[in-house]
Amino acid sequence: MDVVKLLGENVRRYRKLADISQEELSLRTGIKRSYISDLERGTRNPTVKALGQLADGLRIEPSALLTRE
Repeated sequence: MDVVKLLGENVRRYRKLADISQEELSLRTGIKRSYISDLERGTRNPTVKALGQLADGLRIEPSALLTRE
């Protein structure tokens, strides 16, 4: 299982479910939009801190970003 790809897919999915742009998620989390874009494409390894920030910004549990549905 490619965890980085799974995380990226989940960030994109939950962001779309929340009906927010990458820019809005960036504002909510303090993470650069380009970093979020890289994460969603699976081209960047997230830090544990970023995982928590993303979960907070998406208003979900961090574990949801690492779970396959």
